[in-house]
Amino acid sequence: MPAQRSLRVLISGGGTGGHIFPAIAIANAVKEREPGAELLFVGAEGKMEMEKVPAAGYRIESLPIRGFQRGALWKNVGLPWRLLRSMLKARRLVRTFKPDVAVGVGGYASGPTLAAAQRARVRTLVQEQNSFPGATNRLLAKKVDRICVAYPGMDRYFPAEKILLTGNPVRQEVVRLTGKRPRGLEHFGLVEGRPIVFVTGGSLGARGINRGIEAALPALQAQGIQLIWQTGTPYFQQAVQAAERLGYADCKVQEFVTKMDYAYAVADLVVARAGAISVSELCLVQLPAILVPLPTAAEDHQTKNARALTDRGAAVLVPDDRTVDELGPAIARLIADPDERMRLRAAVAGMGMSNAAEAIAAEVVRLART
Repeated sequence: MPAQRSLRVLISGGGTGGHIFPAIAIANAVKEREPGAELLFVGAEGKMEMEKVPAAGYRIESLPIRGFQRGALWKNVGLPWRLLRSMLKARRLVRTFKPDVAVGVGGYASGPTLAAAQRARVRTLVQEQNSFPGATNRLLAKKVDRICVAYPGMDRYFPAEKILLTGNPVRQEVVRLTGKRPRGLEHFGLVEGRPIVFVTGGSLGARGINRGIEAALPALQAQGIQLIWQTGTPYFQQAVQAAERLGYADCKVQEFVTKMDYAYAVADLVVARAGAISVSELCLVQLPAILVPLPTAAEDHQTKNARALTDRGAAVLVPDDRTVDELGPAIARLIADPDERMRLRAAVAGMGMSNAAEAIAAEVVRLART
């Protein structure tokens, strides 16, 4: 019997860490199952995947695709030409790489790449991270073979027979917390026995969260709360000055937190955006959280992600435009009520799905070998 040729997997999408890190997690899981597999990523020119994917050890090709620029309409003049060039290059990549299966994780590059794969009769799979699917995945869903989702009830948007509930792939090192609390306390310069709140708005920060935390600093200090405050670059200096004015030594202002596992390991409460991967991480580490959805997210999907938890009593939602008045009191109330925090922990624990990357990889291999 002739030897079976190496599996070839095409993975497309990106634009944000919420798309890129799941894609890399899926690729790693495929390699675990099929060490000889060949993987090729397709991303968008100038987006962060062009740096993150090679850093993870994978080859990537770029498409000149770009999204619609709402703030500067004149920049959209070349969009039809970019789309055409992207479609042609995607067809060429499918023709030359000859994938057995193509995976889309959302983002600009997914559309042309999976459309080209479908035209070439390649089996296709999309992974939808959010509780409300993006436009690209909704369009692709009509012809894909399998749709891996993170939330129940997605048959409202996708054909039920194509859906596989897997959860979201997350970086495993971030959600493995056993034994890390002492190291986390030392890393951030915190002490045992007093409440710790971890505030994160992502790598770029979150203006609404930062404004709400700055307004709440005097009350949080008076309550004896230790604070890890990830601000992002734009707000960092303002946050440092605000803490220094109060002499709030227990407020640890960080431009960017590189050791997310340490932050989760020490936190009694988390304040965060409601991006799909952040929500999935919170479910897996089983932490009570206050979610502040990004109001400008496409189709308001972060609010829908947050409500997937709050409707089940698994988190608290504070709207972005009310953080100055409501975020501080919400933190103070939860820190003062350990029973409520335990109820939130219990509710969110039931929503975590581990081994999502492995489940998706198994489906990728199944499709390729069918």
